[in-house]
Amino acid sequence: MSLVNELVEAGIHFGQRRSNWNPKMGPYIHGVKNQIHVIDIKETIKGILLAKKFLAQVVTKNQDVLFVGTKRQARASIEQHCKEVNMPYVTERWLGGILTNFRTIRERLRRLEELDALIQSGEIKTKYSKKMEAQLTREHAKINRNLSGIRSMGRLPAAIVVIDVNREMNALREAKNLGIPTVCLIDTDGNPDFADIPIPGNDDSMRSIDIVVRELCAAIAEGKQSRPEPGDQSSEGETQIRGDSQQAPRRRSTRSRFRMDDGSAPAPSAPAQDESAPAATTAEA
Repeated sequence: MSLVNELVEAGIHFGQRRSNWNPKMGPYIHGVKNQIHVIDIKETIKGILLAKKFLAQVVTKNQDVLFVGTKRQARASIEQHCKEVNMPYVTERWLGGILTNFRTIRERLRRLEELDALIQSGEIKTKYSKKMEAQLTREHAKINRNLSGIRSMGRLPAAIVVIDVNREMNALREAKNLGIPTVCLIDTDGNPDFADIPIPGNDDSMRSIDIVVRELCAAIAEGKQSRPEPGDQSSEGETQIRGDSQQAPRRRSTRSRFRMDDGSAPAPSAPAQDESAPAATTAEA
């Protein structure tokens, strides 16, 4: 089945009611049927193709893409597909400062690693009272629930994929302040100004969200396969260095030049004696 047929069957072309729309989404609307806006499927396909090309280029440069979708319809799809391509994601509440105050978020992640070590080693039961154990367990569950998706994100992402612009406005504002490009699935009630690459479509349908996230993650997987291997780069560098060393002329050592200036070494016109001069001097020493 083609991508267009899948999107149509998933209902990605159904927008919001005519009374609940953003006029800025006018270029992406095909018409109105039963007081409901119908999204132009050509614009949806165009947005998906542009987003796939862009994300593949980002991942090829060994950079990460952050997926953000805290609404119930998007959580399962984002978690499933992002884990397959090993990309960070946020499916619970967006904590303010995940991007603009990333240093503090990394400290909370280090705290999560400490609590994991306590639980796995069993020290939480032997070294702490039951009351303290309960407090640490609740703290571990809270941090793990909110930040488990970005646990492997050691630096700021190079791009962000957002489901439902209106719901994830805080994430989009942080990305805009930092100059991080955004790819957004936007319904007819959203503002396309917050998206660098808009994908007009129904952001309330689980099937449509799953198809869009699946296609974007497939492009990320292809981008990972086209990453240059570290071994290839080192071998090319070694080959270039060896080639340069073979073409460059051999330079006389400073010690031999010093002895030639001093007059203790043979004249430069006798290369055979010049090579044996340092050896003879070493033997006398």
